[in-house]
Amino acid sequence: MSKKMNRRKFIQSAASAGFLLNLNKPAKTSNSNKTVRWGIIGVGNRGTRFLIDMLKIDELEFPAICDINADRLNQAIDIVKKSKNYTPEGYSGNPYDYRRLLQRDDIDAILIETPKRWHARMSIDGLNADKHVLTDVPGAYTIKECWDLVEAKQRSGKVYMLAENCCYYQQCLAILNMVGKGIFGDTTYAECGYIHEIRRLMFKPDGSLTWRGEIERDLVGNIYPTHGIGPVAQWMGINRGDRFESLVSMCTSHGSLKEYAVENFGGDHPSSKINYAARDMTMTLIKTAKGKIINLQFDQVSLRPHPTTTHFYLQGTKGAFKDEDKEQKIYIDGRSKANTWEPLSKYIQEYDSPIWQRWKEQSADSGHGGVDIFAVYHFLDSVQTGKPAFIDVYDSAAWSAIIPLSAKSIAEGGTVQKIPDFTKGMWKNRKML
Repeated sequence: MSKKMNRRKFIQSAASAGFLLNLNKPAKTSNSNKTVRWGIIGVGNRGTRFLIDMLKIDELEFPAICDINADRLNQAIDIVKKSKNYTPEGYSGNPYDYRRLLQRDDIDAILIETPKRWHARMSIDGLNADKHVLTDVPGAYTIKECWDLVEAKQRSGKVYMLAENCCYYQQCLAILNMVGKGIFGDTTYAECGYIHEIRRLMFKPDGSLTWRGEIERDLVGNIYPTHGIGPVAQWMGINRGDRFESLVSMCTSHGSLKEYAVENFGGDHPSSKINYAARDMTMTLIKTAKGKIINLQFDQVSLRPHPTTTHFYLQGTKGAFKDEDKEQKIYIDGRSKANTWEPLSKYIQEYDSPIWQRWKEQSADSGHGGVDIFAVYHFLDSVQTGKPAFIDVYDSAAWSAIIPLSAKSIAEGGTVQKIPDFTKGMWKNRKML
C-alpha cells in the first residue's frame, strides 16, 4: 500500500475484500471465553486498521464507534456490520461526543486512536467512566496529564495500557528476554531514536496544517519519544528496579518544514510564513537513578533516507546489541569472536520471546510487520486474566514526560530537568518484565 494513500482511499480499500478476506479466521487471546465489548474512538487510517484486525478476534464485540468525521464513522460502522452482522451505534456530533459513548453500560474497554493531544484526556475520562483503556502513543503531553492519568488509573482499578508497537518487534522482545537471562550482564548505556521524514503528512492538499503540522507549529522538544524509548526503557528496567531521574535536551535550528511548505505551496502561502516551534533534530540525554545513560534522538522533518524509522543500541558489561537500517547485530562476551559483531538471527531461536511465539501467527496480517495487533492481544490478556499490563500507566507517564521536560530544558538553554517518580518509590521493588 502506498504511503501516500489518503484516509478515504484507505478506508474504502479496507472495506473491500483486500482486508476483509481473513475476517472469517477468528483468533483467541487466552483461555478465557469472556467477551470484551469495545468502544472505538477514532477511525482514521490507523483506527480503521486496528478495527479490521480486531474483528478477527472472536471474543470481541463493538457496540459503539466514535469519530468527529461522519464519513469515516459511517465507513467503520459498515465494516463492522459486514463482518459481524450487527450495526454499532455511531457518535459524531462534536469533539466531546466520545463522552456520550463512555456513558454506555455495554462497553468494557475503549481503544483511543485520535490525534495525539487527545490521548490523555480521553484516557482519563475512560478510566473515570470505569472502562479499561488501550491508547495509542504518546500517553500524555504535560506533566499534569501524566499525574492525572496515574491517579485516574489508581482510582479506577481498570487496565490501562499504552499501545507502543515497537516494544513488540521480534528483535526487541528477544533482547528483553536476553537481558532477563543476564546475557548482557549489567546494562549501562543505550541509544535510541525515531528518525522518520514525514513532512508530507503535516499538510493537507491545500497547504493548511494537519494535526501533525499543528503539533510541529506549537511544540518544541522531543514530541514523539515512545517508539525509541519504549524498548530501551524495558531493557533497562525502568519502573522495575530503576527509574528515569533527569534529562537534558538540545536541538538544532529549524528550517526543513518551512522549506517544504515554500517549495510545495509557494512563499506567500500562510503555512510558509509560520515560525514552526519544532526543530529539525532534538537530542535528549536521560540519566537513571542507577547512573545509566540513554541518548534519545528525534527528527521527523530532515531529509534522510531511512529503511527503518527507529534505531537502537544497548551496551552491557557482558555484551552489546545494535539495530540500524534493518540490520540487527550482537556481541556476547565468551560466545562471539573477539571484536566481531554477529547477526542477531544466530541467537533468535535460542532466545525468542514467549510473547512473540504466542501470537506471531495470529498477527501475521497486522500492520508494522505484525506488531500492531500484539498490543491488543496483550491488553486483552490483562483484562481477561488480571495480569499486569505489559506497558502500564507508570511506563506511559514516564515515557510521555520526556515531551514537556525536553521542551523546558531547551527553553532554558539546556538545563537539567528532574523527572518525577510516578511510581512514588514502587520502582525499587517491582520486578523486571
